[in-house]
Amino acid sequence: MSNLETEPAEIVCDTRTSTGADVVILQPRDVPLGGPRAMDVRRTLPQRERSLIGAWCFVDHYGPDDVSVTGGMVVPPHPHTGLQTASWLFAGEVEHRDSVGSLALVRPGELNLMTAGAGISHSEVSTPATTTLHGVQLWIALPELTRHQAPRFENHVIRPILRNGVTLHVFLGTLAGQTAAASGDTPLLGAQIDLPAGSSLDLDVEASFEHGVLVDTGTVRCAGAIVAQNDLGFVDAGRSVIRLENAGDGPARVVLLGGEPLGEQIVMWWNFIGRSHDEVAAARAQWQAEVIAGTDTAGRFGQVAYHGAALPAPVLPNVRLKPRR
Repeated sequence: MSNLETEPAEIVCDTRTSTGADVVILQPRDVPLGGPRAMDVRRTLPQRERSLIGAWCFVDHYGPDDVSVTGGMVVPPHPHTGLQTASWLFAGEVEHRDSVGSLALVRPGELNLMTAGAGISHSEVSTPATTTLHGVQLWIALPELTRHQAPRFENHVIRPILRNGVTLHVFLGTLAGQTAAASGDTPLLGAQIDLPAGSSLDLDVEASFEHGVLVDTGTVRCAGAIVAQNDLGFVDAGRSVIRLENAGDGPARVVLLGGEPLGEQIVMWWNFIGRSHDEVAAARAQWQAEVIAGTDTAGRFGQVAYHGAALPAPVLPNVRLKPRR
């Protein structure tokens, strides 16, 4: 998914020291995806309080969205550098096309993982059969060692497992004895966890990982703290067990994200991740010349088989913004 903000902030992110709190609650802000009816997403990462959870650097949460009202998801071709996108749906269906020739559907229970590396472009459009759209779009910052790799795309069907009456879909990393087929370029964890009313689960996790618990449905007690619907609870590194409890009357669903601290400073602006303002500015200029103006034939971002025009990049800020801490 693209970041469609018309004035996106340049964010310099680095590894932060311990928060000193057991669980820090991060609340989302609403961001319109664009278009005349503008489907909104709820963005909980990045924000001033925290920019990264492991290498997870971007969390958009959307729906349940009535596409007859909003028009659904219509995101024309746009570029990415230096990251992976992890698409995970609870309901609906999205068609993905990219410049390495992929044509795939994003469906519930399936992970679509796109590695941008040095550069890729893609489009995302909800299908005509979709009446309700509901899911998360996640970005993973690539480390210095692999961020210039060739782009690629992969799809994985995730088989659910049952532990103590709780259903888990482990789509990245290892949890509850299940290891996902997909892997990140840094140690990561990603899982959907469905907790019936009255249920709880103690999860053995890597003590070196930072974790985030995004509550999609219901209310959850995480490591003793209440995390409300649409909020994200951040759990600092140092825990080897995280206890999740359904704190409401009905079912609850969360997305658990984790990873070792990236340990590198990154600069995020629009759909690019680099290491400096100048690097991001150069990627923007190449996208504008190669795809939007059609005057640069270097082919860094390639072409997407799409029926309409690609998204032009917003204008860069006139000054370098201060790092967020």
